[in-house]
Amino acid sequence: MAKKQFKAESKRLLDLMINSIYTHKEIFLRELISNGSDAIDKLYYQSLAEGKTGLSRDSFRILLEPDKEAGTLTITDNGMGMNKEELEKNLGTIARSGSLDFKSQMEAGKEGDIDIIGQFGVGFYSAFMVSEKVSVISRAYGEEQAWIWESSGADGYTIKEAEKDDVGTQVILKLKEDTEEENYSRFLEDYTLRSLVKKYSDYIRYPIQMMVEKSRPKDIPEGEEADPDKAPEYETYQELETLNSMVPLWKKPKSELTDEDYNRFYKEKYYDMADPVRVIHTNVEGVVSYTALLFVPGQAPFDYYSKDFEKGLTLYSSGVMIMEKCPDLLPDHYSFVRGLVDSQDLSLNISREMLQHDRQLKAIAQRLEKKIHADLLEMLHQDREKYTEFFRHFGLQLKFGVYDRFGMNKDQLKDLLIYHSSTEEGMVTLSEYVSRMKEDQKAIYYACGESVEKIDRMPQTEVLKDRGYEILYMTDDIDEFAIQILGEFEEKPFKSVSADDLELEETEEEKKEAEKKEEDSRPVLDFLKECLEDKVAEVRLSHRLKSHPVCLTSRGGLSIEMEKVLNAMPMEEKVKADRVLEINASHPIVDKLIRTYGEDQEQVRTYAQLLYDQALLIEGLSVEDPVAFSNRVCDLMTK
Repeated sequence: MAKKQFKAESKRLLDLMINSIYTHKEIFLRELISNGSDAIDKLYYQSLAEGKTGLSRDSFRILLEPDKEAGTLTITDNGMGMNKEELEKNLGTIARSGSLDFKSQMEAGKEGDIDIIGQFGVGFYSAFMVSEKVSVISRAYGEEQAWIWESSGADGYTIKEAEKDDVGTQVILKLKEDTEEENYSRFLEDYTLRSLVKKYSDYIRYPIQMMVEKSRPKDIPEGEEADPDKAPEYETYQELETLNSMVPLWKKPKSELTDEDYNRFYKEKYYDMADPVRVIHTNVEGVVSYTALLFVPGQAPFDYYSKDFEKGLTLYSSGVMIMEKCPDLLPDHYSFVRGLVDSQDLSLNISREMLQHDRQLKAIAQRLEKKIHADLLEMLHQDREKYTEFFRHFGLQLKFGVYDRFGMNKDQLKDLLIYHSSTEEGMVTLSEYVSRMKEDQKAIYYACGESVEKIDRMPQTEVLKDRGYEILYMTDDIDEFAIQILGEFEEKPFKSVSADDLELEETEEEKKEAEKKEEDSRPVLDFLKECLEDKVAEVRLSHRLKSHPVCLTSRGGLSIEMEKVLNAMPMEEKVKADRVLEINASHPIVDKLIRTYGEDQEQVRTYAQLLYDQALLIEGLSVEDPVAFSNRVCDLMTK
């Protein structure tokens, strides 16, 4: 029979298919199995439409037959099959989809919801990525004659009569010879085929079967007894094994599933030793229909906070895996969520491997984001202990989400933040803090530092504690950046304990006393500033300190804590906050400075350096000249 030629555009597409479209050659098996599943669906729905009740889903299967000697892999289904015209139409023109035509016809006849995986006709041609020749033997439902379609690629194809006893399609792949770059013979190994079915086609609704070689102890002949000192003899045998589980866990009713079922599935699929802290199983029907099974891990993966971590949910279309990690389904601030989405409504591109960024995908992502937020909020209010443990692992990501993109997501995430409190046991929300604020309190006070213990000892916190104000303790590098982006909560501004103005109410008597003290000490304060030169922007008396003599604060948008964080990064130019040296107005050191200033200004110069170095140490900063600092202390001790 004369060989027929593909159309010119089909030749180009076939060349693109073989060499470019699919990233992984192993995808061919998923495509051919999906085509077989489609063909079985067609026959099943056709029989229902004709009122024939002799067929059930249990009557169908897809069979894999590797033949190492012949170098062939055969995929057989007992589905609808194709006649000569259908082979010509569906396989002779690339991107012609018989599944799409069938679905359109059935929907036009309003035969109910038809779930056909194959919406495009190019998946079959992925077989040429691994095959030097492809043969398709098919016998259509309701016909006696079978036909064989054969092709070695872009040079064309033939169609001729063939023999086939039953209805269905048999795809025979003559695999390419192995090369240094590619091992094609691996697709004939039981282990490889089993793992590929598990990875891509585990939830195809029909059994995918293969004869596998197994071993068992030989039976002991009748009348003989087993020799306890002799190792048992084994024999090999062939057994037909079903490779796929067929029914996805997420398709089962939630009423039939237990926590143990969810936990087992999560641990097996994501190789985690710990149970998830939250399971979100949702089924949405409407303009976009999908099922989602999401897990909030109990602990962060070892690479979570590294550049190697890849976010994303596994994406299925009618049980067939399309993408192992689809990043577009999760925002960065929820990148810790693991799980999957199964939808038959997504528009897929010609390879099924990559998604068009269409409205359906975006709609699913938006709904998932809202669902995750609602579930985390529910966990926060119903199980604070579990949420606190979750926040210990992933709170950093939520805080980064507040800061990221100039606070675009801050309104969504602010209710999920929790912090250590100076007055309460455990961590508290911003809402809880505001609900306890005193009547005269104008701001939400916070303090940043290396640890809760060190923050609690900060001199800057003394006056607030003395007035009974609650302080939020923040220990992550991102905290102050996120808080500045957040700006306020329930119309209450955030105020750092190290800010230059704490906005505390003072009595008239306190104001007069402060003004008198400031006037008396102004010359010495100016002299201290002169001694310290550009190390500080200002030296002033402080009324925020109680027992401590000195502290460092800052003015402007860059705090001292932010200075530490930024300078710890690998940047050429270092930044510096506008530092303010504050001296406790009620501490004896003030009177000592005033007296010494009138007697020995050089001694005051020494005091200036000592006070500044003390403030640096209290703030957790390095002393600029440790040797000079040590010498000044020794000089004072010997006087």
